[in-house]
Amino acid sequence: MSEAASTHVALAKITRNSATARMAKDGDLLPSLAPLLHAWLPRQRWFAGKGRPVTGFSLVSATEMLPLDGTAGPGLLHLLVRAEQPARQGRPAEDCYQLLLGARTSLPPLLAGALIGRVDRGPLAGRAVYDALHDPRLADLLLERLRRPGSLGSLRFERTAAIPAGLAPRVLDAEQSNSSLVYGDAYILKIFRRVFPGTNPDLELPLALSGEGCERVPAPVAWFEAPGPEPLTLGVLQPFLHGARDGWQLALGALAAGRDFLTEARALGRATAEVHTALAAALPTPALRGTQTRQLVAEMTRRLEAAAEAVPALVPYVPGLRAAFEAVTDLGVRGSGWTQQRVHGDLHLGQTLRSPDGFWSLIDFEGEPARPLPERRMPAPTVRDVAGMLRSFDYAARSHRPWNPEWAARCRAAYCEGYAQESGSDPRGEPELLRAHETDKAVYEVLYEARHRPDWLPVPMAAIQRLAQSAAA
Repeated sequence: MSEAASTHVALAKITRNSATARMAKDGDLLPSLAPLLHAWLPRQRWFAGKGRPVTGFSLVSATEMLPLDGTAGPGLLHLLVRAEQPARQGRPAEDCYQLLLGARTSLPPLLAGALIGRVDRGPLAGRAVYDALHDPRLADLLLERLRRPGSLGSLRFERTAAIPAGLAPRVLDAEQSNSSLVYGDAYILKIFRRVFPGTNPDLELPLALSGEGCERVPAPVAWFEAPGPEPLTLGVLQPFLHGARDGWQLALGALAAGRDFLTEARALGRATAEVHTALAAALPTPALRGTQTRQLVAEMTRRLEAAAEAVPALVPYVPGLRAAFEAVTDLGVRGSGWTQQRVHGDLHLGQTLRSPDGFWSLIDFEGEPARPLPERRMPAPTVRDVAGMLRSFDYAARSHRPWNPEWAARCRAAYCEGYAQESGSDPRGEPELLRAHETDKAVYEVLYEARHRPDWLPVPMAAIQRLAQSAAA
């Protein structure tokens, strides 16, 4: 029997017996894994608590997806684990992480790089534990579970369409805050590593767009979650756009070749407007007025002050940047209002894909991972997404030597023109609101670059200088 076939047989056995609770009830499981997780978890790119020690772990749930039945393995164990760390801003830090662990008595050489460690006690004693996504047999089992909806222990699997079997899996190496598996160049499964109560926007919004017939976003084919009053979205399977290239690489290629990017930027503006129009039709569109406007400006100002405290280079520009926010308050006082709706939330060139025929798609709708999930699910003016894309053109131009600010300015204009052609509303027609959101985004970039990529700090600082001068003019 082939390994894929034996995986399917094992899965059928799990489905019949529902034997998933044994390890969750075993109090030795997490203590036996904790020494390995202490060393391994902080090294992962998707671990959000870098720079602070992990002081302990607590088990949220454990599900045997492929039982450890006394054979050489492999077994597959799904865990939700809270990592306890020192408090930040007076609040306890306990991020919840999703782990898919393989266990074998002997690890094949091909899986050596996925090793987490060997367990010396507890229910996994004597076994090598490793990141299961790198094991083709276990990755195949995960797809098989998505093909056959239903519950398994603390997990629930859903799908909207038939999924073929036997698609070879491979791990994508470029992920940061999540992990992804590609199956046969037909589907991509995003595994959310840091999970929160509430439906993830990367499932919620593509489902809503699919219901509106919007083809700019790959529609979810299947997903799995930990059910409850506020379910935890754990993974989403979508069509894989084989042969598509992301907008960031395309823009850098155009710069390197000395070409403009106007046709692409204009088409991307139209694609963004299509998505916004469909989201507005699918989900509520509350007004932004009075108290809500003041609250929006207060939050932007708070983020500015916190960033200036952390990055002294920002301090001289604070008055001009604050003026950009206050201009929105002034308009609100005079009776101006805007429409809010669900938006992408973290739109930039790297969140777009262009197919060989020139068709643009938008991906990764989970918003800025550093922000709390309820905040990422809140409605916002559509210029928030527009501002993110305008900043991305600036980043692309600054990434090229010599810096080409005119290239960025032309792209920004073409993008807004394309957006206006599709939506009937030019985002530059509300300059105060657009400038405030672009300022807020640049402030976020300054803080991020200062903490993670100091060499890139001049990129957002150039925008900060421009935006502060523009607001003060």
